[in-house]
Order: sequence, then structure tokens, then C-alpha cells
Amino acid sequence: MGSAFRTETAAGSSSNGPAVALITGTSGGIGRATARYFLDQGIDVIGLDSQPAESGDHYSHYIVDVREPDTFPKLDPDHMPHYLVNCAGVQNCGDDIDVNLKGVINITEAFAIGNDRIRSVVNVGSASAHTGSEFPEYAASKGGILSYTKNVALRLAPRAICNSIDPGGVLTDLNKCVIEDESLWQQIMDLTPLKRWATPEEIAEWIWFVGVRNRFMTGQNLLIDGGEAGNAKFIWPE
Repeated sequence: MGSAFRTETAAGSSSNGPAVALITGTSGGIGRATARYFLDQGIDVIGLDSQPAESGDHYSHYIVDVREPDTFPKLDPDHMPHYLVNCAGVQNCGDDIDVNLKGVINITEAFAIGNDRIRSVVNVGSASAHTGSEFPEYAASKGGILSYTKNVALRLAPRAICNSIDPGGVLTDLNKCVIEDESLWQQIMDLTPLKRWATPEEIAEWIWFVGVRNRFMTGQNLLIDGGEAGNAKFIWPE
């Protein structure tokens, strides 16, 4: 994330700027891109992930298990985040519900609910929550995020907001098995009107817009999928 890296244990806390974002899943993919984007905008970042990563200027990394609140860092009240972004997730590994849904609940209840500094929460869901596609537990875990987002929005109002960003295909290492398969990739592109997938950096920009620039929309679930879910063909005589 920067220079002068260090790795911290979950017992400490880190914040040295006027605004702080806590982001989960920062060791890779959308979480890492989001952390970098927030840092570029001058926001200090507390990163949580089950995997190690280097800390640096304005970035502190903690190794946690989102399923286990006992592993969470104990932050002082004046070091609690202004922005919370739930990016951590797994796919079809048997822990989808526990990590993708319960993990979001655990993190949000610990760092947003009751936090007087919180301004917004952004949950990273999935297009699968809207379409039911992909693996059963994965789709169900992301579907739960839709309703939990609305629940949190009501509980945080009027002081803060909560929304979800629900990506379709994203160019991450998790999806290499289809990205690098020419036949499967062509099938996917046939279903995608924009004929490409998003980059993690594009999703990070959406997270920034919804979580920081936006101040009035709350309780909403935004589908960012290149038009794939709405790809319906109208049949009519020529």
C-alpha cells in the first residue's frame, strides 16, 4: 500500500488523519483496489483480511477472521472509522454464508453500529443476489446482504447511510478460471452487452462515490454488471 511497511496484530489501533476508512478483504481484488483508491484520496485506511499484507504510511493492516469477532482490532473511540467498506468474501468453499453474510454482519455491528463517527457503510454484494445465478450458498449469502443493507440504513439514519455495490464480472484472480478459458469467456461476452468485465479499480470508484461523495441515497443496492442481468431480447415481427 505504501512505503515503510509494517504488519500489526489485532490488539492495536491505527489512525492519524481527519478521516478513516475501515475496509475488509484488502489483501487482493476489489478490497485492495478500494484501499488504494481511498488512500489516493487522502483517507487513512485500516485494512482487515485473513491474509497478511504490508502496512505503510496511512495504512494499517490487521489479520482477522470476519467470522470471529474476538479477532477484531480493539479500536479506541477516537480511532473508529468514518467509512466502512465490507469487501471480504469467498466463493463456493463451504463458508460462503459465514464469511460473506455473517462476516458482513459481524464487522458492521462492531464498527458501524454505535459508532458516533460513522458516516457511511458500503457492502460489496454481487449480481448473483439479483439473478440467483452462480453457486447456491454464494447466491444466498449475497442475497442476504441486500436486506441487511436496508436494515442497517434504517438503523443508522439520520446520522449515516448504508448502501451496497453489487458487481457482475470483475477481472480478479478469483475469476481467472473463466477469464483465461477462451471458450467460456466468449460465452460470457455473448451475455454481456458492454462486452467486457469491470476492473477492480472501476468498482473501487463506485464504492468511493456511493460511500463518500453520496450523502442522500441510502438503503439501495446498485447492480454494476455491464448490462448482463438486463440482457433481454425483444421478439417481434420485422
